[in-house]
Amino acid sequence: MSKTIFLRLSEEKFKNLASRDNRPSSNFIETAVKKYIEHNIYVDEFEMEEIRNNSELNKSLKKGFSDMKSKKG
Repeated sequence: MSKTIFLRLSEEKFKNLASRDNRPSSNFIETAVKKYIEHNIYVDEFEMEEIRNNSELNKSLKKGFSDMKSKKG
């Protein structure tokens, strides 16, 4: 669900960057926020593959999940 929010920003910085891509400042800011979230929150496919192949890590995660479900620790 999208929500309108208001920000007080120096428009010139965003206006110049947005104009390079031939789009409005609002779209540039929205895209920048989405990219930030994608790069800082989500795991990319290569990192996920490393996680899946790390048996010690997976064993530890399963143990932790089991402990959580049984309310240990």
